[in-house]
Amino acid sequence: MNAPATPQQIGASVRRKEDYRFLTGAGQYTDDIDQPRQTYAVFLRSPHAHAKIKSIDTAAAIRAPGVVAIYTGADLPATVGGLPCGWLITSTDGTPMKEPKHPLLAQGKVRYVGDQVAIVIAESIPQAKDAAELIEVDYEVLPAVVDTASAARAATAVHDEAPDNVCYVWALGDKAAVDAAFASAAHVTRLDFANNRLIPNAIEPRACVASYSRSDESYTLYTTSQNPHVERLLMTAFVLGLPEHKVRVIAPDVGGGFGSKIYLYAEETVCVWASKLINRPIKWTADRSEAFLTDAHGRDHVSAAELALDKDGKFLALRAHTTANMGAYLSTFASCIPTILHATLLAGQYTTPSIYCEITAVFTNTTPVDAYRGAGRPEATYLLERLVSIAAREMGLAQGEIRRRNFITTFPYQTPVALMYDSGDYHAIMNRAEHLADVAGFAARKQASAAGASCAASAIPATSKPAAWRRRTSRARWARGRGCSRRARCACIRRARSRSSPGRTAMARATRPRSRRSSPTGWASRWKTSTSSTATPAKCFLAWARMAAGRSPWAAPRSSRPSTR
Repeated sequence: MNAPATPQQIGASVRRKEDYRFLTGAGQYTDDIDQPRQTYAVFLRSPHAHAKIKSIDTAAAIRAPGVVAIYTGADLPATVGGLPCGWLITSTDGTPMKEPKHPLLAQGKVRYVGDQVAIVIAESIPQAKDAAELIEVDYEVLPAVVDTASAARAATAVHDEAPDNVCYVWALGDKAAVDAAFASAAHVTRLDFANNRLIPNAIEPRACVASYSRSDESYTLYTTSQNPHVERLLMTAFVLGLPEHKVRVIAPDVGGGFGSKIYLYAEETVCVWASKLINRPIKWTADRSEAFLTDAHGRDHVSAAELALDKDGKFLALRAHTTANMGAYLSTFASCIPTILHATLLAGQYTTPSIYCEITAVFTNTTPVDAYRGAGRPEATYLLERLVSIAAREMGLAQGEIRRRNFITTFPYQTPVALMYDSGDYHAIMNRAEHLADVAGFAARKQASAAGASCAASAIPATSKPAAWRRRTSRARWARGRGCSRRARCACIRRARSRSSPGRTAMARATRPRSRRSSPTGWASRWKTSTSSTATPAKCFLAWARMAAGRSPWAAPRSSRPSTR
């Protein structure tokens, strides 16, 4: 049994134990694992976002050196299912979401760039890559749906099961109460925006090593998974139809993931299936470009949101409609990200009485989208706080003030979007944040910055000639380095400007700054002409050091200037 927690453990830092082996190179990632008689897999992927597969010719590839086997979608038996989505969403009309089959290898069509068409297994990675280039695929390219906002109105269907490209329409909240609040609102703030698609980029790309043992008909899969238990469950029960106790999934050190390595992917599932057919271990490691194309992406929302307020800036209601891109197929948890994990967070820390959110999930010819770095919660927070910030500006309220007027202060607090909060102190957090940011001193800092910009602008006349601008800028910097006041600086610049004229004065020649790349020893002769003292190596080095720091060699503080006695 674990020892009970003590008060000293709460809030205290915990000493890390795993760093030593990583820092000394003793970590073991999936790509570090090799097994006897191991083969290597490479996937042939679609170069098209949407196309029919008319034929696949592997005759030349199968005869290539080192090739052990090649499999396409036609080789998958009927007993092998597609990759499942683990969360069922019911539409507002009571119908279940549309879930088209997601085959392990493309069958009949490819639906996004990177869709896996065939697996090539060979004795080495170079041999597998060479053989993959020999596979001839005859594609009939089709129009592609790639825009989230217009996907539901597109003339092309990504899947026959969803002719309008809509996966589901889901809603949360009291629509009638929200509509009534908007009708009586003193002010309404509106915002249309896109929360862009993002691509995960883990330190270690996805990889797997799959093997089959004939002695006990068991499988072992080493994989870069954040949740090997989910992976084993979905693979055995929903795809390959294997007894769960016959499959062992091992996740060694995982080089980053943040959600993108939770899901069941096609690559490791195909390798497990094929390892029995060839009776040899199969290793696959994605390269970086391959990972960009095939790892589940994140976000990709297009939203229209409105916030209703009374004359004092108190929130009355929030209304939002989001079109969420699912990509070409439903990934493991894709359906719950813009619904359960997004809409329920739209209350934030505010006492908004009524909220209504409607989500339309659409299919497009793009990489599947799933949870990544917060999974729906960052999207909800961004939508809400953008609305609040715009409302503050429109109503002439300070950003902190409009938030304080609407913070939740009584707990427990039931939000209008399902969640109940048990505690919180948002005023204290806001006060601390404003103190750390020195919000009270912002006006003074802005004024000081404007004064500095004005001074610089008066010393550097505008010009359309880049070369002349650079010369004048360098003169202004040189004058500032000499410690000149603003008024005296103009005289210094005028005096320095004479350097570029035929009749430049002896004083200008004597005070001309040298290049920053000059050496300390080159200052000895210059020093003698500018001071009456004898130049020493120390003084020369000091002048050079000031120059290297971006200052004039003569701009030292009075206490450090060379004596002229």
